[in-house]
Amino acid sequence: MKATLLGLAIAAVLLPVPCSAQVSDDVVKIGVLTDHSGGFAYLTGKLSVIAAQMAADDFGGKVRGKPIEIVTADHQNKPDIATAISRKWFDADGVDAITDVAGSAVALATQEIARPRKKVLLVSGAMTTELTGKACSETTTQWSADTYALAKGTGSQVTKKGGDTWFLLTSDYAFGHSLQENTTHFVEESGGKVVGSVRFPFGSSDFSSFLLQAQASKAKVIGLAMSGADLLTSIKQAREFGIVQSGQNLASLLIYINDVEGLGLDIAQGLILTTSFYWDTDERTRAWSKRFMERSNGVLPNLITAGTYASVLHYLKAVEAAGTDEGTAVVAKMEQTPVNDFYNKDVQIRADGRVMHKMFVMKVKSPAASKGRGDDYELLAELPGVDAYRPLSEGGCSLVPQK
Repeated sequence: MKATLLGLAIAAVLLPVPCSAQVSDDVVKIGVLTDHSGGFAYLTGKLSVIAAQMAADDFGGKVRGKPIEIVTADHQNKPDIATAISRKWFDADGVDAITDVAGSAVALATQEIARPRKKVLLVSGAMTTELTGKACSETTTQWSADTYALAKGTGSQVTKKGGDTWFLLTSDYAFGHSLQENTTHFVEESGGKVVGSVRFPFGSSDFSSFLLQAQASKAKVIGLAMSGADLLTSIKQAREFGIVQSGQNLASLLIYINDVEGLGLDIAQGLILTTSFYWDTDERTRAWSKRFMERSNGVLPNLITAGTYASVLHYLKAVEAAGTDEGTAVVAKMEQTPVNDFYNKDVQIRADGRVMHKMFVMKVKSPAASKGRGDDYELLAELPGVDAYRPLSEGGCSLVPQK
């Protein structure tokens, strides 16, 4: 009898544990760490929360019988606040993964909190290539776009079309620095030259002195290495100073469709941009965007909101397939599984965490060419991920085997 009981006990220990038991705290909790009150709020904020919740709802609201919970917090574009929130989320609140993380400095700081805890970071709102370069992490994946792909599309296209001298206005933080470095590379590679640059503090309200320096340089193209409210302000003030009217061109190195709508086609027309998502691409993107707009009070989705949805949906698929929400196991499964959703088809995630979306080079239409609201872009070129993103061997990521 004792031998039988002992055998049963051993057998019970050796039996496989149901996969649902591997979901920590009996809930899969995803935090949307974003800007709810600052210069990126109109692009991310509640829009990213809506996108994340849509992904959870479309997945069915549960993973292996365990509920999916979406929480959010405002990092105020401050790395110290972001680290405090993410530390509390991971250590006290049971958050399994963080998405969005708008702002490159914020994303890099948050990554250092996630790294030792082996927690998942789904970056859709930050574009610095450092996230998949020297700062790469085995539990971080980068969605939407990065400064290399943005600069390659816009910098190369504008230069090849005759804009061969550039002056760069650069936002003075990690995103802007990375964008300037990459743009300079692609301008020079395409036969052009960057004749000067100036950096300005994030959140500036007066660009007059910076624009006057750019105007005095006589460069054919003034490249705007910035985004959000800074970008809108600079474009409006450039128009007020008559910079475009006098013959110089503005090239936005990262502009969102929400920015184009805010400026109006009469001001934004002719701008060349690069993006990983356009709502009006095909029937599937239009159908998803219609559902999104029903929740967002009519706000069009941009590449960050689409990337947030894609990242959360793919993460949930990986948790389901891996049978656990442990970070390293989930990201390994994410990398093994092609990304498929309403706008990605069989997209791979590289060893450095880079999601290899297609990129599209677009030109903003004139008011006369537009058929209605949101019909804002004309397709100039389509770049497969392998052509758009920095080669794996050049990033310096420690996760990539060195030859």
